[in-house]
Amino acid sequence: MEIRDIKIPKMKFKKMKLNTDMLEQFEEFDFETMEKKYTKNRTTPYEDMSHYKTVKEFFLKSIKNYPNRPCILEKPNHKEPYRTITYEEFGEDVLALGTALIHLLNLKDKRVMIIGETQYGWYISYMAMLCGVGIAVPTDRELPLNELENIIKRAKISAIIYSPKREDDMKKLQEKLPEVEYFIEMKSEQKIEGKQVGLQYLVETGRRLRKAGNHSFEEIEIDPEEFKILFFTSGTTSNSKGVMLNNRNLAENINAVSAYVKIYPMDRLFSVLPLHHCYESTIGFLVPIAQGSSIAICEGLRYIVQNLQEAKPTGILTVPLLVESLYKKINEKIVNSKKDKIVNTMISFTNALKKAGIDIKKKVFKEIYDNLGGNLRIVVCAAAPIDKKVGLWLEDIGMTFLQGYGLTETAPISALTPEYNTCVGSCGKAIVQADIKIKNPNEAGEGEILIKTPTLMMGYYEDEEATKKVIDDDEYFNSGDIGYIDENGYIFITGRSKNVIVTQNGKNIYPEEIEMMIDRIDEVKESMVYGAKPSSESKKEEKELIITARVLPDYDKIKELHGDISKEEIYNILWSNIKEVNKKLTSYKAVKALEIKEGEFEKTSTMKIKRYKELIH
Repeated sequence: MEIRDIKIPKMKFKKMKLNTDMLEQFEEFDFETMEKKYTKNRTTPYEDMSHYKTVKEFFLKSIKNYPNRPCILEKPNHKEPYRTITYEEFGEDVLALGTALIHLLNLKDKRVMIIGETQYGWYISYMAMLCGVGIAVPTDRELPLNELENIIKRAKISAIIYSPKREDDMKKLQEKLPEVEYFIEMKSEQKIEGKQVGLQYLVETGRRLRKAGNHSFEEIEIDPEEFKILFFTSGTTSNSKGVMLNNRNLAENINAVSAYVKIYPMDRLFSVLPLHHCYESTIGFLVPIAQGSSIAICEGLRYIVQNLQEAKPTGILTVPLLVESLYKKINEKIVNSKKDKIVNTMISFTNALKKAGIDIKKKVFKEIYDNLGGNLRIVVCAAAPIDKKVGLWLEDIGMTFLQGYGLTETAPISALTPEYNTCVGSCGKAIVQADIKIKNPNEAGEGEILIKTPTLMMGYYEDEEATKKVIDDDEYFNSGDIGYIDENGYIFITGRSKNVIVTQNGKNIYPEEIEMMIDRIDEVKESMVYGAKPSSESKKEEKELIITARVLPDYDKIKELHGDISKEEIYNILWSNIKEVNKKLTSYKAVKALEIKEGEFEKTSTMKIKRYKELIH
């Protein structure tokens, strides 16, 4: 997945026919009576939630309980079908690799960087580290060489497990960084030659050691409180910090999810986000492993539709930019098929049936499901706000739409939507182990979100001062996010404290609210709102910031709607639409200036715009 200059590719879906014949049998159905009988919702967490203390605990349990079930599905190449690795194979490879890393390379308790695109070698490397080798340092595969070198030095890396795509960079680093003991290529079978060795060779060597009776790696006991993972934040508002986590942090995420969401061994999650991010590596990898579920790897965004149809996942972990793109493409296909009115009627009808205890949505909207593989039941979205209408639409066609909230500092989940009582628009409730409150709420109940949770980091790496700034004496983490909590405990994020625009009159403007409205404009691909300083030529005496929208036009949509038009005409169309948005905003929030963005916004791995870098330019 590209992180910088990321582009959502064109997605091709089949034509929609959407047969309504099955609805006729319900024409004289007594909805009112049935609704009274069936509208009973669970309001409390599942009683059988897990209570794991370490990752190794559920790893060993799953490879024992589900040996023949599929674990990881990976395509050898685009033309071949998915290859399935079972839990037994996965377990053997992890234990073999851990054995070799310790007994062949002497990496016990040392720092090992893992860098590369999502692949089987990444999974077994990370799990081996968590199960007793040393400290894992998952790293953004898109980092330029100078930033990568900086992290290697900062983290005191002893070995690097890397994708073949970074081979040239590794050769350069080997010359520059003599302190790195080993460079381990994920797909290589190369024996040890100086500092070079292949991961596949290590796995085979580890197997031989285990066959000869060496089971010491499997027997290593994990201290839940010991520093085991070092994540470097992606930094949307500042340069990256090192976040120190332990096994307890990750295990409590699994426990938290199990209290709100049921994941079954027959479930299959679709992995589309980068694994170096805590969101994907914890919720997208460790959660399914704990439940005996399988994970299908997406080859890349350009293949997402084909991979969905082939892998047939039941769940997908995603971010707003991606799920909104899927929503737009599917609805465009529905409109082009002239079925939009029928779909809206079917939604209303099936919603009434569902309230009465009859759920036929998956049958009625089968063609939509088939475009996404046929089995999708859960969509989880996190990392940024999402347009509420997208979540409601997913629920309207029968999927369970969940939102999560957290940061790398909370490993990452601190709040999650309970599947048994969803609330589209919120980012869920505090996980059962956490306490979340609002600091100094204003008249609307808004304030900074404070989080006290066992998933909270140990602290920032080699930065005690920064740690003390965000964790108070009562062990609450100052998130930097602004929001409120409703009477039912659901959390709503309204902005980011570092992004807030403060007017001369002391009014707070959260740009995310305005951006979401601008992004709904057909001709807009993405936007970023900020407060620009008045020019020195301004005749105004006041120094009020100018609310400015920096917009990346959707040129394909513009061509479709308006044909080939000039830059000036594009500007006028966008500005006209933004004026309509302004009518829905209070006057002090109104956008006063428009900038056309040339080229894609620079983004983090979860597709959030790096504001601080944008504002440098």
